[in-house]
Amino acid sequence: MWPFNSSLVFGSAGPDVASTLSDTVTIPHPYYPVGVEVAGYLANEWGVLTLISLFAACCAGVFSLAYLAVIKVRPSLPTSELFTLLWFVLSGCIHAFFEGYYVYNFRAMGGLQTLFGQLWKEYSLSDSRYLTSDPFVLCMETITAVFWGPLSFVVAYMIATEHPLRHAFQIIVSLGQLYGDVLYYATSMFDHYMFDISYCRPEGYYFWGYYFLMNAFWIVIPIVLLVSSVKQCAKAFRALQKTEMAAKTSSKSKKRS
Repeated sequence: MWPFNSSLVFGSAGPDVASTLSDTVTIPHPYYPVGVEVAGYLANEWGVLTLISLFAACCAGVFSLAYLAVIKVRPSLPTSELFTLLWFVLSGCIHAFFEGYYVYNFRAMGGLQTLFGQLWKEYSLSDSRYLTSDPFVLCMETITAVFWGPLSFVVAYMIATEHPLRHAFQIIVSLGQLYGDVLYYATSMFDHYMFDISYCRPEGYYFWGYYFLMNAFWIVIPIVLLVSSVKQCAKAFRALQKTEMAAKTSSKSKKRS
């Protein structure tokens, strides 16, 4: 795909001329907007089906290992809590390792042929900012990898151990995920509608399958978890208020007697 033969451009020119010209030639690639520079681009060695299958297998492996570990520690864990725990384990792995990989290798991403490198290049067909060192994407992914990745594992641990701070941390992580994803959508849409710049290829499946669907999970699920945690916090404070009022009433009764 998109072959590039330097001899067709440089001909018999000397090495100095070839080196100078190579700095100004944009290697053909499939990313949008047309003409955007992708440093060191190399086409993926593996097919789309292979990459998606391997990614799905990794996710299934994470779910399976987490499930087996939780069942040994908390065999009576309610189903809703189990799914929430598995969600945070998967989120932690994706944030810390997959997105962390991008943050660490963002300068060379266009030419990487590792599994994660090729997955990022495939996803970038829906958002080329990942291959152009876009400042917002890099900063957003850095925060996600450094903070929301490790904290997702913390929340999963708190769910398994019924830690009293579980819902407080769940609110923090879910709000961070939601905020980052909303900004991610908003910045891309702003450039599209205000400046007519599209970072996604024109085929609909890239936009709806990669860009929209793959990120929508971190919109919908965090909202559900935020609502759940807020309700639990309200319930706890309501119970505390009743306890304190009962204690005050009891104290007043003793003083009168």
